[in-house]
Amino acid sequence: MEIGQKLFNFSLKDINNNKITNYDFADKYALVLLITCNHCPYAQAYWHRLIKLYSKYEDDSLALIAINPNDASQYPQDSLENMRKFAEQKNLPFPYLVDDSQEVAKKLNASKTPEVFVFNSKRELVYKGAIDDNWEKEDLVTWYYLEDAIEDALDGMDVDFPFIEPVGCSIKWKKE
Repeated sequence: MEIGQKLFNFSLKDINNNKITNYDFADKYALVLLITCNHCPYAQAYWHRLIKLYSKYEDDSLALIAINPNDASQYPQDSLENMRKFAEQKNLPFPYLVDDSQEVAKKLNASKTPEVFVFNSKRELVYKGAIDDNWEKEDLVTWYYLEDAIEDALDGMDVDFPFIEPVGCSIKWKKE
């Protein structure tokens, strides 16, 4: 997806087998799609930060949806059962969805875990890429790319840096 493009319709199942669609969050001013997984060390480093970030902006009408597109046959840690355990262990306050067909990740043109896509109230893509500038050490972060993009989207402003190259593990695509 390119900056400015509208979010496509999607329907995925969450870890409890409930169908979740983009329409479930139509009343939110900003929507973050987080492409992530259980096994990737980069993704693991960010879960705590993302939970804190969501908690900070939830009352400001932010929706965050975590989506795991990885092929669980290659990476069993990313299976539905392990996603359930992981979500329970982390006490995730936002939905964790399975992109079993990998269709959503492909439409987003996602390449890494983690990688974020921020949509404004009109569901136009306003930011994509990295979460911040230091995946290893939260206390050494100097640029909060995702948080800045969320604040801009919630305020109806343009994002200063709409794309920052994501850092992470490659998505584990299914073998065709």
